[in-house]
Amino acid sequence: MGKGFLSFSKGGWRKFWKAVKEADIIVEVLDSRDPEGFRIKSIEEKLTELGKKIILVINKADLVPREILEEWKNFLSKEHPTLYISARYRKGTGMLRKLILKVAGKKDLVKVAVVGYPNVGKSTIINILKGSHSAPTGALPGVTRHLQVLRRGRIRIIDTPGVFPIEDELSLIYKGSIRVENLDDPINSCSELLKKILEIDKDAIKRAYGIKSIEPLEIIELFAEKRKRYKKGGELDLETAARMIIKDWLDGKITIWRRPPIERD
Repeated sequence: MGKGFLSFSKGGWRKFWKAVKEADIIVEVLDSRDPEGFRIKSIEEKLTELGKKIILVINKADLVPREILEEWKNFLSKEHPTLYISARYRKGTGMLRKLILKVAGKKDLVKVAVVGYPNVGKSTIINILKGSHSAPTGALPGVTRHLQVLRRGRIRIIDTPGVFPIEDELSLIYKGSIRVENLDDPINSCSELLKKILEIDKDAIKRAYGIKSIEPLEIIELFAEKRKRYKKGGELDLETAARMIIKDWLDGKITIWRRPPIERD
């Protein structure tokens, strides 16, 4: 495992870099609610040093207005080819395939690795790219042994283990990189998450739950009342409510409409 990174399996870091080194194109998947915040800049920098072509895919396009998606596409396209899709609803996925082939140029065989945080929809995108009639292959010249490779037409998908930078707990929750059941203090964790969400979009919680408060603890209490979450004796079950709110964030039930930064001359 590389210094400063976490992975989901033993040796994941080593396998990750084997995979991306084999790839011609790296597809980095971002969450539409905060595309810039979900970029893994440290990995992007290393990929650039390796001379890899990067495509940024803003997934979960169904969660934010199209106007905002267009703004992000224009903003991020200044660094890498960018498009937005909704992998869940299969919207824009054909455009992704076309963009991969366009970036690849005249190559007869295009090896693609898909990277990103755990909750951004990488698996769905991989399944779409490989297609229902895809087949694994191990006979591809130069393919690192023990890496799963799936083929469909000119495109080969190299399966990469999940790797992401070591960050504080709030960042890991925000980016869907920690299990809700593993949180020691869900009320505090949820409060910090709500604070971050409301700093970005003050109307996010009102849209999600109809709760007008902007005080994290009060939001958790009001949510517990709305969902009738009580302990024995009638006391509000704030821990359960907090975990539910965090899960709603991870599931896309809470949305934020973040715009790209304003560029100044």
